[in-house]
Amino acid sequence: MRKKERVLKAVERLQKLYPDAICSLEYSDAFQLLVATRLSAQCTDKRVNMVTPDLFREFPTAEKMANADVSRVEELIKTCGLYKTKAKDLVNLSRSLMENFGGKVPDTIEELITLSGVGRKTANLLCGDIYKKPAVVTDTHFIRICNRLGFVDTTNPLKVETEMRKLLPPDKSNDFCHRTVLFGRDVCTARKALCDNCILNDVCPKKGVK
Repeated sequence: MRKKERVLKAVERLQKLYPDAICSLEYSDAFQLLVATRLSAQCTDKRVNMVTPDLFREFPTAEKMANADVSRVEELIKTCGLYKTKAKDLVNLSRSLMENFGGKVPDTIEELITLSGVGRKTANLLCGDIYKKPAVVTDTHFIRICNRLGFVDTTNPLKVETEMRKLLPPDKSNDFCHRTVLFGRDVCTARKALCDNCILNDVCPKKGVK
């Protein structure tokens, strides 16, 4: 079975397993998703979702956040870890949004990565979830699973993104990334691949795929 065929089978199987796969971060608009994603670095989505309600009550827009006292933002996000760096990034990226984009979150990866603390993973998430563009969000689950399934042979996020863009149907790529997160938590975990309960055994090289 060729790699492209195996990828398409994986897309189809995970769609059936997780039909409603969406980002687990809670937000109401593009700015809030941008903020929540920045907070999620080295922090669980569950913890971020506990922090953002109070944060967004006080700073619901880029304009409000751009004028925030960094120490107040630090106080509100302290339990997310790396809070000093994240607080500075949130204020600085908000200022950039106001100064360079009229307060609106841009819709291209190239523009998004100019914002403080925003890398390609976050940029892809915004482009996919908010602007419905083809996106490949290379989080740790996605990278691990794509390697285990033999779709890629690298842990470099940019290389994984580039290679998987060639293999994934553009209209399915973003949802596939969300589904691999759930699959990576439930079945193909970092500690151990639970192969006996895996619906992808026939597309996995470790299970005898030729």
